[in-house]
Amino acid sequence: MLFFGFRSRHLTETARRLYAVIVAQARDEAFYERLGVPDTPDGRYDLIALHAVLVLRRMRGDPAVPAPLSQALFDLMFADMDENLREMGVGDLAVGKRIKAMVQGFYGRLNAYDTAIVTDDRSDLMAALKRNLYRKVVPDDDSVAAVADYVLDQAATLAREDGARIASGELHFTPVSSPDIDARETLET
Repeated sequence: MLFFGFRSRHLTETARRLYAVIVAQARDEAFYERLGVPDTPDGRYDLIALHAVLVLRRMRGDPAVPAPLSQALFDLMFADMDENLREMGVGDLAVGKRIKAMVQGFYGRLNAYDTAIVTDDRSDLMAALKRNLYRKVVPDDDSVAAVADYVLDQAATLAREDGARIASGELHFTPVSSPDIDARETLET
């Protein structure tokens, strides 16, 4: 029993470290200021979900990453969402319904993003991003294309990450960059 408690605390702590990296990357202002992702609770959730999908799909099937770590990361993410909803003033009765909808939406995003990444289908990924990340906003195609390229680049970068390092809570995303948008901003100034 003592070993199980240690293992559980270790997994939880490792999941916390991974989740902190995910949240930090999702908070990069470039997403909101330069790539047009709505700076709203939904937009922030969707960026966290996008990065969590990238990490969870990387962890899947890697023998160096214990399978329960993925579940611990997922559980931590939605415990955080629950807490955030409560802090925003959502009533207790509504929180459960909102979390249930968020979990269902997350699985839909996971499937859509994963399929597009596996098939390396940029147009499917762009459609999924418009549907989920931008939702009701009509983004410009350059921004969506830049985010799609970013996602594909991150998936490739994470594929090269050592599974043992991820299992220890170390995770690195590459910086958010958008050469097309950088070039356009340079021309405008």
